[in-house]
Amino acid sequence: MPTPKKGPRLASSPAHERLMLANMATSLFEHGRITTTLPKAKRLRPLAERLITFAKRGDLHSRRRVMRVIRNKSVVHKLFTEIAEQMEQREGGYTRIVKIAPRRGDAAPAAIIELVTEPVSPKKAVVKEAEAATKVAANEEAPVEAPAETETNEAENAE
Repeated sequence: MPTPKKGPRLASSPAHERLMLANMATSLFEHGRITTTLPKAKRLRPLAERLITFAKRGDLHSRRRVMRVIRNKSVVHKLFTEIAEQMEQREGGYTRIVKIAPRRGDAAPAAIIELVTEPVSPKKAVVKEAEAATKVAANEEAPVEAPAETETNEAENAE
C-alpha cells in the first residue's frame, strides 16, 4: 500500500479515520462535550462545524448530507432541532477546544471539545451596527458640508 501524501492519519487508513471522526461527531452532538486527544479534537472541529452549518440551513438536502456522516437518526434530529436553534445567531465558532492534563496511561496530550452554548453577546452586534450607521451618516453629511465650506471660502476671498 502506498503511503498517504497528505501527512499522517489518525488511524491506519482514511476509511478508518472517517469512521472515527463520524463516531466522535455523533458523541459530541449527543453529549455536548467529549474528552479525546488533542490531534483528534483538532481534526474533529472542522467536520463538526460544517455539520452544524448544514443543520442551520435545515432543508432536506442538508439533512441527507448530515445523515451520510451521522447515522443515528435521533442525534441528527437533535442536531437539526436543538443545536441548530442554539447556533442560529452565531456566525461560526460553534465548538471550543480546551487543553487538559495529559492522559495518565500514555501521557498523550488530551483535550475537551465542546459545543459553545453561550448566546452571542448583543453588544458586539450593536457596536457593528453603530459603526455602520456612523459611516453612512458621515458619507451623507460630507457632500452637504462641502458646498457650504466653499461658499465660506469664497466670501473670505472676496474680502
